[in-house]
This record gives sequence, structure tokens and C-alpha cells, in this order.
Amino acid sequence: MTAPWTPGTVAVPGAVLAFSVLGDLATATPDAPPLVLAGSPMDSTGFGSLAAALGTDRVLVLTDPRNTGRSTREDDTAAVTPEEHAEDLHALVRTLGAGPVDVLASSGAAVNFLHLVAAHPDDVRVLVAHEPPMTALLPDADAIARVCADMVATYDASGLGPAMARFIGLVVHRGEVTGDEPAPDPAMFGLPTDDDGSRNDPLMANMRGEGVTRVPDLEAVRRAPTRVVVAVGEESGGPTDGEVAGRSAYALAAALGQEPVVFPGGHNGFLGGELGQTGKPQEFAARLTEVLAATR
Repeated sequence: MTAPWTPGTVAVPGAVLAFSVLGDLATATPDAPPLVLAGSPMDSTGFGSLAAALGTDRVLVLTDPRNTGRSTREDDTAAVTPEEHAEDLHALVRTLGAGPVDVLASSGAAVNFLHLVAAHPDDVRVLVAHEPPMTALLPDADAIARVCADMVATYDASGLGPAMARFIGLVVHRGEVTGDEPAPDPAMFGLPTDDDGSRNDPLMANMRGEGVTRVPDLEAVRRAPTRVVVAVGEESGGPTDGEVAGRSAYALAAALGQEPVVFPGGHNGFLGGELGQTGKPQEFAARLTEVLAATR
């Protein structure tokens, strides 16, 4: 990110969170509050193309979750739960001081923001929850939980490469997970096969904190004044034959009594070359703008 982004930080228990603002927070209004673009464990650098496509009509806020990007924490090896991320986001919203915000939250951040809505319902006006991997809502939840537990055990025993290969194998799998799928070879994905001894990977910290197997109080989410829009990628498959995150989006939408809104691309639909992946950021931005402008 380059100017005119304005950097900021907020201290929270055990960490310092970094964020950046494009525009003047003082110009935000109740009808056009700041728009937060958030991922997890992805940091703010993944939203460069989407932010550029959205332009400067809205104040934009990008944030790095604890232990990711420019953010830091005291113990970078410990588990981070969705509830902890939610309290971090609550502190961010209070620091912005611009009233309830609008949010595009993708992947783990969508899970975290749903926990925020349940705990602090006045923080968010509109939440577009893009493919939250809330796998506890799926019929194969137990099998997925076993895979996730095995992933963390693999990380502890053998390091990042083998664990990330297990993760990639899970997220690209289509249809029901049995838990008996063979673990991919890390070399297939260009991942390291040697263990460097580090155990501070932010994704694995989230997995250790059960970031994909926990569900917030959905009744509290339903009661909240927040307009929650569940989004799913057009390339992510359907409710039974799709990828884990896409299937979870369908399951969450059903639990909230709504139909998911289809967005361009897949799980990476907003990326425009970041992280070596290219989705459809221009089309994604147009769809997001349309959804945010819809009558509440």
C-alpha cells in the first residue's frame, strides 16, 4: 500500500494491531460508513486490487489480524480463537470512532466478524461474509474436525510444509470429506519438506484456535441490527459438491434463513495477482458495491 493510505495501530491484550485508512474518517456518514476489507489469516496486502477497483467513493479500512502482516503479538506461537479475533475487531471499530462500519470479510475473517456481530451487535451495519469456513454446520463436520486436528498435529511434529499440504488438500476438496483422504506431498505445491523449527505460522495459530470448527451464537446474529449477507463464489461449487468454504457458506445462509449471494470468481475472487492468484477483482468490486447499496 502507498499514499494516500494513512497507517494506524491499536493496542489490544497481548498484541498490537496495524490498520490503514484511505480517505478521511471525518467524512464518513451513517449512510456511507467506513468499509473494512478483511481477511484472516491473510493480511491487508491481499486487498490491493479490490481496493483499487472500489475507488475512493468510500472511506476504506484495511487491517492485519494479530500475528499477520504488520501486526504483532507477544506469543506468536499460541492459538488464536475466533472470539479473540472478534475482540480485536471490536477494538478496531472503537478506535476508528466512525460509528458502525460496513465490512467485506472473506474466509476466516468472515467467521471472526460473525463472532463480532454476535458479541457486539452495534459495531457493524452491513457484513458481507464471503465464504466463511464454518464447517461445524456441515454434515461431514466431524470428519473435517479430524482433518484439522491432524493438520495441527502434523504441524507440531513436522513443520509447516506437510501441514500446509494437508490444509490445501482440504480446502480444494470438493464434496463430502471422509477424513480418510491421503495427505498430499508438500513438494506438489512447492512447499518446504524440511522443518525449520518455527511454529509461528498465523494460519496454523487459527487452526489451533479452532477457527474453522467454531460457530458463533447464531441466534444473537439473527437478533443483531446488522444486515448479514452470506456470499459464495460462482466457481466454488454448490452446497453438496463444492469446496469446504463454499459449502459452509450455503450452510450458514440456510441457518440464517437466507440464500447466499453469488459473487464473481471463487474463494480468491477479489485477488488480482496478490498471493500469486488472480480472480475477478473488478467484477467482485462491482458486485460488492451493488450489495452494499441494496435497501436494508
